[in-house]
Amino acid sequence: MVTARQKRPGLRDEGVSSPLWARAGSVLESTPVIHIDSRNSTDMPNRHIDLHLVSDSTGETLQSIARATLARFDDHHVVDHRWSLIRSRLQLDRVLEGIQHEPGPVLYTLVDSSLRHVLEEACQRMGVTCLSPLDPVMELLQEATGVRAREKRAAQHVMDADYFRRIDAMHYVLSHDDGQGTVGIRNADVVLVGVSRSSKTPTCFYLANRGIKAANVPIVPGASLPEILNDPPCPVVGLYIEANALIDIRRHRLKIIGGQGVRQDTTDYIDPESVKAEIVAARRLCTSQGWPVIDVTRRSIEETAATILQLMEAWHARRRETKAAAPPEDPAAGVIGKV
Repeated sequence: MVTARQKRPGLRDEGVSSPLWARAGSVLESTPVIHIDSRNSTDMPNRHIDLHLVSDSTGETLQSIARATLARFDDHHVVDHRWSLIRSRLQLDRVLEGIQHEPGPVLYTLVDSSLRHVLEEACQRMGVTCLSPLDPVMELLQEATGVRAREKRAAQHVMDADYFRRIDAMHYVLSHDDGQGTVGIRNADVVLVGVSRSSKTPTCFYLANRGIKAANVPIVPGASLPEILNDPPCPVVGLYIEANALIDIRRHRLKIIGGQGVRQDTTDYIDPESVKAEIVAARRLCTSQGWPVIDVTRRSIEETAATILQLMEAWHARRRETKAAAPPEDPAAGVIGKV
């Protein structure tokens, strides 16, 4: 259990089943910083650690590293201090005040050598560990390529073709969510199908952040799917979820949209037997169409998206193999008067 508070630097006290193919600007000095503090948790482990993440960019890299490593430590209480967009000596001095007030290990990604030097020396004086986790990777690649890495801040955050591809994919998802714009499915990279509330939309948005144009179509009892899915131009992947989990999600959804007046025992939307029949019918439909199905009941969006990307690669590999095995077309085929 964690709680988040907005702070400013220096201020304290604030399962897959699949068919055959699927197998084969300017920076302000008062830059706001997010501080994640779980000390109010009722289930507090015995040891308390303050972890400082110092970055001259968004800090996403450090946050990902910290999230991946901290997930493997269950018996420690870690307070995550995030210091982002630290690009001047004044901002760094405020960070150092924070480290001195709540000392703990420091992970940093700073391109400016002078700021790195100040941070490392200050941490040494305070007796706290200071580490740049990207340095070993940089050294390895520099040795392998024989080229020295550029000292460029936030080099991965540029408005290049990849950036605009992701933005385009976001717009596509918005226009093709929940069965909208079915004509545009011919431009999709992948189509997700499944019953209502099976995480199709959030998965599509996550894929869009990877530059993937993902459409999603709900499988509704008594309603037919778009005809284009009879011969889809891209991979189609079904999302499956267990009945009990789906019912809980739908009940929560009804409460959010003001469905307290809906009798829990009269709507098929959350009736256990109706929901089970809906799930079975959806899975049978996917099987009959030869679409792979992912069980998302206990999968995160990230894991589901990673599996979808693997299935997409397998689909395209299968298409390439089929195309390579097909006999070459006769350029004279269909010409009138051919002997």
